[in-house]
Amino acid sequence: MTVRTVLITGGNRGIGFALAEEFIAQGHRVAVTARSGEGPAGSLTVRADVTDGASLDAAYAEIESKLGPIEVLVANAGITKDTLVMRMTDEEFDSVVDTNLGGTFKVVKRAVKGMLKARFGRIVLISSVVGLYGSAGQVNYSSSKSALVGMARSLTRELGARGITANVVAPGFIETDMTAALPEEQQEQYRKNIPAGRFAQPSEVAKVCAWLASDDAGYISGAVIPVDGGLGMGH
Repeated sequence: MTVRTVLITGGNRGIGFALAEEFIAQGHRVAVTARSGEGPAGSLTVRADVTDGASLDAAYAEIESKLGPIEVLVANAGITKDTLVMRMTDEEFDSVVDTNLGGTFKVVKRAVKGMLKARFGRIVLISSVVGLYGSAGQVNYSSSKSALVGMARSLTRELGARGITANVVAPGFIETDMTAALPEEQQEQYRKNIPAGRFAQPSEVAKVCAWLASDDAGYISGAVIPVDGGLGMGH
């Protein structure tokens, strides 16, 4: 295994935290961006807001000076502002798209320069089952997450000949603070729709991302890998 410099955005909790733990366990040099809180022990936490280019420039400079050029990027930072379309304000739509899609563009653009120079790169975009499955009350979120598929495939066509891959991981329901806060009846309803009959552990998403970032997955690009227990089959 080759030791790489890995950046995970939104690495202070949930899937992002699990991602950082997995890459650290595999021996990589790991940095996480966070607006607040810290990544796991062994990671370098840098303050950054993915919608703010200047904060990202400062974060990338710090990461590169301490850990070296970024070779693996996992774009995980995202937000939700769920409400039915008739009630959704323009701001609620724009802010979710700006973070989940615009923020992903900003982090990818800044990582690509070093990857091109090295003629190696792994870009993993964290989408969601609802990106292709759809979800009532999530027009903003599902739109932003489905757009990541187009982004990964365009990146693949632009950068594929330079040893850079770009893939999408689409998690389903994951055991996080967010799902734990749902009423038990609602959780049970969701489980009934999942063929696997359970929510995933964050580590199950992290292991798929780590494999996509490995040398073994060098010929996979532009793919959408579901980690959803079969919920979104056929999309």
